[in-house]
Amino acid sequence: MSDSASVPTVRMLTPFVSASIAWHLLALAAAVLVRGAAPWALAAVVFNHVVITVAGLLPRSTLLGRNVSRLPAAAVARAEVAITIDDGPDPEVTPAVLDLLDAAGQKATFFCIADRVAAHPALAREIVRRGHSIQNHTARHRHDFSFLGPKGYANELERAQRMLAQVLGQAPTCFRAPAGFRNMFLAPVLQRMDLTLVSWTRRGFDTREGDAQRVLGRLTRGLAAGDILLLHDGNAARSPQGRPVLLEVLPQLLSRLQAQGLHSVTLPQGLAS
Repeated sequence: MSDSASVPTVRMLTPFVSASIAWHLLALAAAVLVRGAAPWALAAVVFNHVVITVAGLLPRSTLLGRNVSRLPAAAVARAEVAITIDDGPDPEVTPAVLDLLDAAGQKATFFCIADRVAAHPALAREIVRRGHSIQNHTARHRHDFSFLGPKGYANELERAQRMLAQVLGQAPTCFRAPAGFRNMFLAPVLQRMDLTLVSWTRRGFDTREGDAQRVLGRLTRGLAAGDILLLHDGNAARSPQGRPVLLEVLPQLLSRLQAQGLHSVTLPQGLAS
């Protein structure tokens, strides 16, 4: 076992999670030592579990660990945003996305599913060759991701890191959970692996919304420097014309960035001081 893997988990817990552990211990002590306190202790534990669950279902919550949803002040000063594109690469959609980004002179971060990168390695390498970034979006995009324990998280993320590094020649530094859902066991695994959890400031809901103007409106309402924008090249909804909605939204989004004097950078660039 590596030195990093042997670091005690408790040192990596947030104040909220540490307080939750203490809350459980106090409830147990009260139930054992105080006559009639057991029902109240059980209710307190249940309430705490509800709060933990809700925190895991809020993609931008920081209660369970560090979670970047905006670029830092230095990036804001540089008028930067980060376009992030999830669930690919997709051989039908991603090449067109790359051409649109190139034409606008903008860069993006692709949170890729490692199995899809392994299936389309040349496309993944082309993303990087054009100056974009590929980051970790799990190996398989498991729908039960938020129910995994420490071992399940470690296995899923480590497998993705190995697969991505094998294709790209370097391991990602950022991670995004499927749909942003997670639980209290994820943060210690990310810390041991030197991965930064990244969520978003604005999302288009473009996996279920085929109306390009509605997707664009969600992304651009109040758009400002420092925003992290979420779109999808994999699992993209279709417009009424049958096109992946991303391909209708992206040209308008890039024009809006130009009009506002903003430019999109990769997450490694934007998160750098």
